[in-house]
Amino acid sequence: MTATTVRPQPVRLSAPGRAAARLTRRQARRAAAIVALTATGLSALVAAQYRTTFADSIDAGALRALAENPAVRILFGAPLALDDPGGFTVWRTGTPVLVLCGMWALLAATRLTRGEEDAGHWDLLLGGRLRPMDLVVRCASTLCLAAAVIATGVGAGLVVTGTDPTGALLHALCVFGSTVTFAGVGLLAAQLLPTRAAASGLASAVLGASLLLRMLADGVPALAWTAWLTPFGLAARVAPYAHNRIEPLYVLAVLAIAPATAAIVAARWRDLGGALVTLSDTRPARTRLLGSVHSFAVRRALAPTTGWGVGIAAYFLLIGALISSILEFFAENPRFAELAATAGFGGLDSATGFAAAMFALLSIPAGLYAATRITTMAADEKARRWTALHALPLPRYRSAGTEIIVTAGGLAVLLLTAAVAMWVGAVLTGAPLSLPEAIAGAANAAPVALLALGAAALALGWFPEAVGPIGAVPVVGGFLLDVVAQSIGAPGWVREISPFAHLAAVPDTAPDWTASLTLAAIAVVAVTIGLYGYTRRDLRG
Repeated sequence: MTATTVRPQPVRLSAPGRAAARLTRRQARRAAAIVALTATGLSALVAAQYRTTFADSIDAGALRALAENPAVRILFGAPLALDDPGGFTVWRTGTPVLVLCGMWALLAATRLTRGEEDAGHWDLLLGGRLRPMDLVVRCASTLCLAAAVIATGVGAGLVVTGTDPTGALLHALCVFGSTVTFAGVGLLAAQLLPTRAAASGLASAVLGASLLLRMLADGVPALAWTAWLTPFGLAARVAPYAHNRIEPLYVLAVLAIAPATAAIVAARWRDLGGALVTLSDTRPARTRLLGSVHSFAVRRALAPTTGWGVGIAAYFLLIGALISSILEFFAENPRFAELAATAGFGGLDSATGFAAAMFALLSIPAGLYAATRITTMAADEKARRWTALHALPLPRYRSAGTEIIVTAGGLAVLLLTAAVAMWVGAVLTGAPLSLPEAIAGAANAAPVALLALGAAALALGWFPEAVGPIGAVPVVGGFLLDVVAQSIGAPGWVREISPFAHLAAVPDTAPDWTASLTLAAIAVVAVTIGLYGYTRRDLRG
């Protein structure tokens, strides 16, 4: 009897590649589904609302005045085809949807690549035949698939509500191209910089600069050409439901392909754990603010707070400078003020009313700042950066409590920065807004922002894997619920769930102290429960 030799079958690269692709899809699908539902629902809701609220309400002269007003163009983009439900929907929700999808895409890209690499999860995956470039390709494919799902949902929502299919298709292509572009930017930043935080910061800065270019292109005729350099500007040049241009989509395709291709090439030329841009490790030691837990928390918060502050200051300085132009427009076209009130933005025909509406929106970036700071703390814990500190006789509630207090201080700085910036902008253009009024309006946003801090602290103690999403619920989810509830005429108790429903229109009206103190108390309770959970659970690692 002869022995049979069993030869091992060679392992094909496609098998581990498919496994890596399934892993990235599983990591991204939940957040992608949330973004898709939000973008689709918002677009479909506005298109459906148009027929009952805005149709036949605006005459040709008012539309012409709206299109010619530079402040309106800077803030919301060039108004085109407002007599069509699809055109109105693209003008009102196009930029917010593109920003939402782009921000998710770049954060997901840095999380799936640099974040997983920093956590050591790529070490095992790359122990076989896969290369870093292969994983970047899988991540890019996953994000492209998610972008296609989001864009399909937006387009289908517009078609279902009765808008022109051609305009819906073009708008969906703009959503897809913009989302893929910022996903590629995130992938490239993750190859260039050595940490996820740095990569996310760089990619977010690119998104902010792109949005600024769109605003300049729409507001300053001499800079109209800059629209061709940004996904937001290219989407505006496509002009769905109005001109339905195809040419800008070709440029958008180039913007989408270029950064992703560069990221794949860059991944081929760097080591695991390394980056193409290296930071020098020979600089003199910087020992400032390292003497205590409190000073160290302040040191950690300085750079991100400064970055958020610069962005918020630039935006509210622009808002303050546009107040005079906005007031002039509403004075000449009172019908738009009535329509804005119907959509939940009343009082825009006065300086204090307009400031109140803008300061209500300040709760969103302020709350997201707080959530990201606590998310960073959770990430540092997972990366074992807190292990040596907790080995000391230092109660965990003290270290976490210090971070939370410093974050609350950073919130105060951001709110004051926004108030001063808007006041300066108003002074430069002669708008009737005083500094005390601006400070009061910014302070009125604090309770909602503190709710985001409380939710993030609660998640830190009990759900540390979801600190960021849970912390964003009070500001992002609350704002969307408030807008949707007002738009569809939902029962009063539905809107009362949103914290934004309890904010008074300060400085146009007096503060609602009962509601503000109640929201602040809820935030304090959430922080207390979160600290209790943090001291009781095991450290992650």
